Amino acid sequence: MSYLNALRLHFAGQFQTNVSTVNNDPYHFYNATFKPEYQDMQGPNMPNGWFNPEGDAAFRLLGCTINSAWMPSGEVGPSDPVLDHIIADSDEAAPAKIVDLDPEQQLVSEIWGLTVRIADGDGKTLMSGEFEPAAFIDIWSRAIKQGGGDTNASAMWQSVIKNLQWGDVSGSAFLTALQQAASDGLLSIKFNCDGINMSYGSPDFMCGRITGTIGPASAGEPRHLVLGRQFMATDTKKEVFFQPEHGLNFCVGLIDQENNCIYLDLGNALPSTIPGGPIADLGDLNLGYYDPILSPSIPAGQITTIGTIPTSEYAQPQWYGRTAGVVALPMTKEQLQMASARQLVLHSGSKNSIIAESCSGAFVRADSFVYRMSPGEEASIQVFATQRGVPLADTEIEFALDPSQLQMQVGPDSAPFVGASPPIGKPTDAVAFGKRVTTGADGRAVFKVTAGDPGKARWFNDGKDYGIDGQVYGIRPSFADSALADSPVNESNFISFLIWSGYAPPETLTWTDIYPIFQQYANLYPVMNRFLDLGGYESVIANLRMLKLAFGLPVSDPNSMPVTRDLSPAKRAAILKWLDSPLPGDIAAMDKARTEALRAEAELPQGKAEAPPPGGKAAAMSRRLVVQNQSGDNS
Repeated sequence: MSYLNALRLHFAGQFQTNVSTVNNDPYHFYNATFKPEYQDMQGPNMPNGWFNPEGDAAFRLLGCTINSAWMPSGEVGPSDPVLDHIIADSDEAAPAKIVDLDPEQQLVSEIWGLTVRIADGDGKTLMSGEFEPAAFIDIWSRAIKQGGGDTNASAMWQSVIKNLQWGDVSGSAFLTALQQAASDGLLSIKFNCDGINMSYGSPDFMCGRITGTIGPASAGEPRHLVLGRQFMATDTKKEVFFQPEHGLNFCVGLIDQENNCIYLDLGNALPSTIPGGPIADLGDLNLGYYDPILSPSIPAGQITTIGTIPTSEYAQPQWYGRTAGVVALPMTKEQLQMASARQLVLHSGSKNSIIAESCSGAFVRADSFVYRMSPGEEASIQVFATQRGVPLADTEIEFALDPSQLQMQVGPDSAPFVGASPPIGKPTDAVAFGKRVTTGADGRAVFKVTAGDPGKARWFNDGKDYGIDGQVYGIRPSFADSALADSPVNESNFISFLIWSGYAPPETLTWTDIYPIFQQYANLYPVMNRFLDLGGYESVIANLRMLKLAFGLPVSDPNSMPVTRDLSPAKRAAILKWLDSPLPGDIAAMDKARTEALRAEAELPQGKAEAPPPGGKAAAMSRRLVVQNQSGDNS
């Protein structure tokens, strides 16, 4: 089971993602040259704090209403009170946090500490649960009339809601059925976010549109992936973000044999007219299958139509909010049988929009695809292989290092910086893994990765001064059998790792040891300045109790500190140990170093590359070209 189910609800509203952007620039991690103006709003003379330096990393759901609900018998009517309910976040705890993996991997932003609630019109909670932390995937250039930078982007999150707590739902037949279907204690949730407002001063600054779907989930299935029919797109290479060649982005379908239909999720696949605006008119969209199986291009062969999504429906202003882009097309028994063995295609003959499965129909992906690891740790990563939506058993999956989607910063050659940029993906021996695994009967395989110690791979001044902790790596799964690997490559389909550097603190910790860590977070997270000066000994001593609590919380807690989630467990343990016995050390030397850094006159030299496009993710996407050009990879 998943959100693509006969039993599901759709919601729409706004999201807020109040990211802090000071740490978008890797050179801001160098304490010795950090300047107060780097915490200012981006101006004509970059670099500084980019577009939202005062962000608190909060992720919020705003005004999300349930606009439709469905049961196997059909759409729920207005007599069911669920249609007057809302989807909300916590009414008791701090807001969730949205965090990047690393300044050089900003394209898998995760949501941590999100509570998802279904509440009635009076705010009474009828269902509450924890959103399992998840990263976005399939970011792309969505709006036809572009808003520029991140404003034009769209992406999706899929996860489960766990640790469910139910109120009295007996008044709603739909919620009663949903509670009964959630027998494993899980619900499946998927939402699409687009149209973010980046106009500083606007009441909707850092807010955008969200549409989503909630349905039952099974403990035995992946949590962030639908085992269905995977429609694959090809990049035009014309935009900073992924721009599909025929207008439709990656999407998934799921055939329901019991209810004689196929569910299509087009929520992050259909283009919009403007950022956050209505769905663009692509003409009537016809779902069918190639007969016989031929390459996915019209007019390669005859297409037998299964069903049609007419323009008169999906291009209407209210359609997207009512459906979150999910449609159910009925199928006859003959169509079910034929579609199970044929290559599915979604196309619009009048406007040449088309997307299809690969010819083989084979697909492989890791369920969770973002990992943080310390030296010596081993991660067991589940990967799933399917063919036309059915588990692909006894099939070899191979893995290879692939840094092509990481975002290396182009920087200066001059001192105190060594080299043109902080390298990514090196040293390669800091990540060890087997090259191949074989799937079981359920199409599942476990891929194991062991973390080494990348050392001071991204520290400045030849490793003598503080820099970015650890290193980022990318590993891409693929089929070992070339006959199965016939699909366009989804550039988002790889596994990202942040492997922290080894850290062995002295037996006796003093402020001298802890200051560089605290000062870096004071630089990179200026919203903390409202509460305390993390780089000042006296301020830290005055707030010991609060700091002990915040650094001692699980990283999944929205109040965990630091919110960036890039503090290694070893350094967290050292901080907590020092907070228990806060020895001063050489305060005078630390204060002198801090004063010299604040008084530094030399501006950070500009990089050699052209200025990045406006926005955080757009700038990160543009930096991928640095890696690809160096490696000769044009993927």
